[in-house]
Amino acid sequence: MREWWVKWRMDRPGGTSRGSTRVWRAMVVLAFAVVFLAGGLGTAAQKPLKAAATDCDIGAGDQASQQIMVFDPNAPDWNAGSALKWTWAPSAANGFASPTPGWGLPTDMKLRNNCALGGGQWMAITDTNGLAAIISYPGGSKKWYLNTSSNLQSAELLPSGNIAIASTSSGGWVRVYNSSQGSASSTYAQYVLPGARGVLWDPRSNVLWAVGDTTLAALLVQGSPAAPTLKESFKVTLPTTGGHELQPVYGNTDRLWISTDTQVYQFVKSSKTWSTTYAGSSGINRAGVRSVGNQLSGQAVQTVPGGGCTLNTWCTDTVDFFNPSATRTKSGAAFYKARILNPDYQ
Repeated sequence: MREWWVKWRMDRPGGTSRGSTRVWRAMVVLAFAVVFLAGGLGTAAQKPLKAAATDCDIGAGDQASQQIMVFDPNAPDWNAGSALKWTWAPSAANGFASPTPGWGLPTDMKLRNNCALGGGQWMAITDTNGLAAIISYPGGSKKWYLNTSSNLQSAELLPSGNIAIASTSSGGWVRVYNSSQGSASSTYAQYVLPGARGVLWDPRSNVLWAVGDTTLAALLVQGSPAAPTLKESFKVTLPTTGGHELQPVYGNTDRLWISTDTQVYQFVKSSKTWSTTYAGSSGINRAGVRSVGNQLSGQAVQTVPGGGCTLNTWCTDTVDFFNPSATRTKSGAAFYKARILNPDYQ
């Protein structure tokens, strides 16, 4: 620093008088102060305070109480009243018949932002007894409803306002109904997929993904909202049989969660390959997984039949968490899937 100061005194303009020296010294002090403050602010700007990740609520279809429940993922005891944030079942009060044909064993619920339906958030719902519906969230009022009399496993709300559903009945199929056209619109396009259990819209690839017993298919939704059509873009064979779950890997738009009867994979879309070496795979990758997904924080949420559920052989009263690990149990519940209520597609 001293060498720099001496060189500056020799090279500075204005000579070497005492007065000019005092002026230039003052200017240098001011300059150092500015640099110091700017450096401090620059450091703060480069390292802003990072907002804590806010994980989404978790929805689950309780087949014991025949309603959809929404829980606070951070509540340690799901039996506490404060942990339960919302419940829903079709009724005359929210626009359905009472009792509602096709309702009783809820299987899926996906929350989506949607402009075509007038903005706001909407929930697409299915029931193994045949109900498919779109309701407002959190209001719960009916936007569209149909009793398909089929074993429905999954729903997806498309950007057009139409609904895609997957059914294992009658050989298995995926349908897109023109729900955007009215509360009881029933025109649909169909794609045959044996054992269809999952559907997911992909805005990046502009396809509807669907998983069945042995196949993952990418479908093009064509036609018009009033008269949709489905065309296969491509399909790949699952590494193991019995496809169940199909969800986005939030934080990586090139990957999908896929579960089968024996494994939990991440499908890499760009290479059409399968991975079991993802974060937390030592706990997440197990047999019988009926639902799996991850929060933006990275924590995975999963259901596997068992626990204290006695209603049937495919449900559980417990939702498992990984990265970090935890469990949440609702006494007497019969959950088939636990769904992270992220309104974004990916």
